[in-house]
Amino acid sequence: MFKNALVSVSDKSGLIEFLQPLVAKGMRVVSTGGTARHLKEAGIQVVDVSEQTGSPEVMDGRVKTLHPKVHMALLARAHVASDMELLKEQALEPFDLVLCNLYPFEEALKKDLSDEEQIEFIDIGGPSMLRSAAKSFNRIAVICDPSDYQWVADKSELTLKDRRFLAAKVFSHTATYDSMIAQYMGADQTFPQFALGGSYVSPLRYGENPQQSAGWYSLSGAKSGLHQAEILQGKPLSYNNILDLDAACETLREFTDPTSVAVKHNNPCGVAVGRNLFEAVVGSLKADPVSVFGGIIALNGKVDGDTAAKLSEIFLECIVAADYAPEALQVFAKKKNLRILKWPQIANQSLELKVKTIGGGFLVQTQDQVKGWSNEWSVLGNEPPPEIKVDLGLAWKVCAHLKSNAIALVSGSTTVGLGMGQVNRVDAVEQAIARMRKFHGDATNVVLASDAFFPFADSIELAAKAGVKWVIQPGGSIKDEEVKSKAKELGVTMVLTGTRHFQH
Repeated sequence: MFKNALVSVSDKSGLIEFLQPLVAKGMRVVSTGGTARHLKEAGIQVVDVSEQTGSPEVMDGRVKTLHPKVHMALLARAHVASDMELLKEQALEPFDLVLCNLYPFEEALKKDLSDEEQIEFIDIGGPSMLRSAAKSFNRIAVICDPSDYQWVADKSELTLKDRRFLAAKVFSHTATYDSMIAQYMGADQTFPQFALGGSYVSPLRYGENPQQSAGWYSLSGAKSGLHQAEILQGKPLSYNNILDLDAACETLREFTDPTSVAVKHNNPCGVAVGRNLFEAVVGSLKADPVSVFGGIIALNGKVDGDTAAKLSEIFLECIVAADYAPEALQVFAKKKNLRILKWPQIANQSLELKVKTIGGGFLVQTQDQVKGWSNEWSVLGNEPPPEIKVDLGLAWKVCAHLKSNAIALVSGSTTVGLGMGQVNRVDAVEQAIARMRKFHGDATNVVLASDAFFPFADSIELAAKAGVKWVIQPGGSIKDEEVKSKAKELGVTMVLTGTRHFQH
């Protein structure tokens, strides 16, 4: 099928098995550096690229295939007589197969290298070779993904459509590679063009609804992400599962003490911090026992048997945790449809860019970062005791991860009433209070957090009537003085953070 191949790869998996039968049928192989040595060790006859170019590899291998004689054999057009005549004059055979994959820049990003070391993983010759070969897809088959070797090997002949598919995959691959480098080089810059690259993680049965198609991609260059999690049991993840898992993990990122986060439809519905993970799980399940049904749980520690048994008392879609004891997995094994994910980095997630698509474009922003209790905040009224400061910090963190307008009520390191996604703040307050009264009517020392300022004093009146004595909010309303005055009148201590945390 092929007569003349150019081979230069970083990932050598499957290479020998793919090439051996082709070489046995008479295919010539031109190769470079480490790839050539690897092929020769396997008994495959190789022509070093330096023999074709007449130039040795130089600068520690930085310059190998960047030579006119290589690219002439790639870019020559079979239907243009002068192109073929030039190859003949130069004693060059046109390539009809190119195997090339690039320096592992993304893997290197995870190794905490110096800038100088990371730059050495930027491939120059590889993308040039790939792009030249892909442009010539009319006569060249170019493979940048080792997983395609078998697909090509199974075909007796590649059609033009097949070669075009492989070429398109190359341009997608190099675009993703370049976007990753651009993000690394100018992470804190804004340029006229912004490139996003993604790597395929898995197919999805459908999107948000059955009539929508979908796929899961990881953002190229991301140092951490849900795609790193190992699925230990259960059905494949759905589109909505992934959204909820991400929301749960982002909320969990705010906490270092043993914490359990329950999420339903992209909103936390129960968050609790405990002395241990079991205590935290008990709190998060009690927070809103109706909403948690069919939800997602994220945990920042190792799940033991008792904690697994507690979680198994209710129907859940997914559980993601840093680790699991063997006895915990034995408990979960009885619920075969329950998805169990292990993500050791769940407590040490990196802050990646947030990207949101809109009609005809997308928006990019840095991650919001939420503080726990800070002595820099302004306290209007009595200084909260230590345990109340802890709850105010918890409420503030949770509120930042609820869809706006958002209100979080907390008591005893557990959310007791959450209001979210309301188009006015009064409705959010009423929703949170209603949930508290329904499930935690005996709650004491309740604190309230609001993700943005109170435009009027009516929300403070509602909170005070429900027994709330401490409120945390950004401040900044033109009616701030009216709100502060009402809080003082009703004996409510007001904490002003000066920072808003909208979530849309």
